[in-house]
Amino acid sequence: MEKKDMNWSELGFGYIKTDMRYVCNYKDGAWDEGGLTDKATIEMSECACVLQYAQTCFEGLKAYTTADGSIVCFRPDLNAARMADSCRQMKMPVLPEEKFLEAVRQTVTANAAWVPPYGSGATLYLRPFMFGIDSVIGVKPANEYQFRLFATPVGPYFKGGVRPLTLRISDLDRAAPRGTGHIKAGLNYAMSLYNIVDAHEQGYDENVYVDAATRTFIEETGGANIIFVTPEGKLVVPKSDTILPSITRRSLVQVAKDYLGIEVEERPVALSELSSFAECGLCGTAAVISPVGKIVDHGKEVEFAGMGPVIRKLYDTLTGMQMGSIEAPEGWIFKIC
Repeated sequence: MEKKDMNWSELGFGYIKTDMRYVCNYKDGAWDEGGLTDKATIEMSECACVLQYAQTCFEGLKAYTTADGSIVCFRPDLNAARMADSCRQMKMPVLPEEKFLEAVRQTVTANAAWVPPYGSGATLYLRPFMFGIDSVIGVKPANEYQFRLFATPVGPYFKGGVRPLTLRISDLDRAAPRGTGHIKAGLNYAMSLYNIVDAHEQGYDENVYVDAATRTFIEETGGANIIFVTPEGKLVVPKSDTILPSITRRSLVQVAKDYLGIEVEERPVALSELSSFAECGLCGTAAVISPVGKIVDHGKEVEFAGMGPVIRKLYDTLTGMQMGSIEAPEGWIFKIC
């Protein structure tokens, strides 16, 4: 497959329209067959539920060109399962896992020329999403839904690639106890837009959110989970019911335990512990792992090693599995072609 003529190494994390996308509609209690379309626009009523009451959820995953030239995705079954959890919480119909995986397969295959070459540093980002599409004026769930999946080639999530980030402790809350912080609902991200723009204007790369109930425990950032490493090399992962269950984070925990022999603690992490850690990183589909150089807590600066030895080892091992240079656990790699 001949690739598109692009400067892959210069790509940022933005939308580029590709050739095809997948669409499937839910009506009268059932999903239709679904299929590919070249139409990148959506037509709906001005009173569509998604526009009135933000009834929408989404996922994010990537397609990679591996060392042997294959095109693969990384653990898309977990994306399907997480989207199902989001749909249940949002009172939306669940798209069957096999239909989700078929949508991934068809979309990537149809856009194979857009999958960046091996070694370019770029990937094909996939965005599955679902929303209530019929007219709703009273506060209630929609009756009809549309699932879509589009693809776009992307570079690093943070500008400048893999570099130490500067974060701040946020004064605003990301998620409420017993709320929707544990699912990928669009409304979770809408409430963070003011805060991320403000962070950028103040010279920070991201916000670190703490728990809304006591404001004493680290949760995550606006777009990624956060991990820490002790001076002894132990991986510490914040645990909370309002943290999104990142697929990348869960994979890193398994890689650390089973492949690298790194001790792992998954537990609540107090804000007061920040200065006791040697390394810190943000992890997620878009960023994989981005090293953190500094967290600022209302004027108090806590510095970390950036891409320290443990963060580097985790990054190299996981990306090696995704790109095919390191053998991944069974079932982690979904081969497209």
